[in-house]
Amino acid sequence: MNATPIEMLATVLFTLAVLHTFSVKRFAHWAHAFPRGSIQENLLHFLAETEVVFGLWAAALFSGIAAMEGSVHEAVHYIESLNFTEPKFVLVVMVVAATRPVVRLAETLISAIARLMPLKESMAFYIAALSFGCLLGSFITEPAAMTLLAILLKRRYFDRGISPRLAYATLGLLFVNISIGGTLTHFAAPPVLMVAGKWHWDMTYMFTTFGWKAASSCLASTLAVAWVFRKEILAVETHAHAAQPIPVWLTALHVAFLGGIVFFAHHPDVFFGVFMIFLGLVTATREYQDNLKLKGGLLVGFFLAGLVTLGSLQSWWLKPLIASLDGATLYFGATALTAITDNAALTYLGSLVESITPDLKYALVAGAVTGGGLTVIANAPNPAGVGILQTSEAFKGEGISPLGLFLGALPPTLVAIAFFWLV
Repeated sequence: MNATPIEMLATVLFTLAVLHTFSVKRFAHWAHAFPRGSIQENLLHFLAETEVVFGLWAAALFSGIAAMEGSVHEAVHYIESLNFTEPKFVLVVMVVAATRPVVRLAETLISAIARLMPLKESMAFYIAALSFGCLLGSFITEPAAMTLLAILLKRRYFDRGISPRLAYATLGLLFVNISIGGTLTHFAAPPVLMVAGKWHWDMTYMFTTFGWKAASSCLASTLAVAWVFRKEILAVETHAHAAQPIPVWLTALHVAFLGGIVFFAHHPDVFFGVFMIFLGLVTATREYQDNLKLKGGLLVGFFLAGLVTLGSLQSWWLKPLIASLDGATLYFGATALTAITDNAALTYLGSLVESITPDLKYALVAGAVTGGGLTVIANAPNPAGVGILQTSEAFKGEGISPLGLFLGALPPTLVAIAFFWLV
């Protein structure tokens, strides 16, 4: 494995970014030692924002390339050589999915499924959202599903005084189920999207090879967590509130715009145009809208753009590593590597290995989606969930602990391993 000086610099900065991600809660604690509103406090709170981490270290890489090459033009050339379609898409789809008509529609669908269960509403909605709701990611994309579910779970559970144990168990369950729940189709999960075209994986192949295992794992994990925390979930009060009716035509238009953005997901110039027209619709129908959540979408897009910038120079060690593994070693290796690097980048690098067999292709992708809930950086939609949920009452304004997320995601990850590798 021979690395250029720039690749070595990128790997060092990538490592520092990962360590920074695991230390965000520490920065939040340090901020409290300074006077409220002071420069030191504001700076430390800024460094404690998970979504800015990779963008900041990517800026350091930009400066490093310019210094090492003796020209800003070379750093600009590197940035322009990258593909930032995914960060742009996540930004747009997050904003659209978080609008009141789309959230209300998702809540109505999940509530309809919940009413079929002979259980108290708080328990039935929990099970429906974290099992069936996560499978929506296979059709409206994982970032959109993450945004919708995070908003609904925040309002119904995370802001209702649940314990930290239940909060982290639910967070880990959400992240794992979103990661595997997008594998019913070939276009919704980023790690699948990276290889589906080259390996000729269509919807039939995905459902028969991955999909039924994903659905079974989502349901089994959700039922297990719901059973362990049944007393606390049943104790959550779900107060009915009078909601302003939203015209059917407006909801239909929102769904149409969301569908258009998903359809043109690989063409940023087109889906940004669709998004601009959508903003006009939101402005014209303001009485049925909440404030657009642009800040959250921008921060997550910034995070993913930083991940692309730093991650694109990691192939010098990742590609040979993937090529050297086989069978179970590749599956469990991919599951572990996903925790410290984006799973889409991992599968993309695997697709560059020409000698990879069908069994190894399955092991790589299955491992990548299995480990997609263990950390914030493991799966592209995870920063969106963190951005929405970290301000909830359950985390008491201190942010989300990486260790807490890992421990919460570990049980559903083990269930996913049982279905994806042992069944």
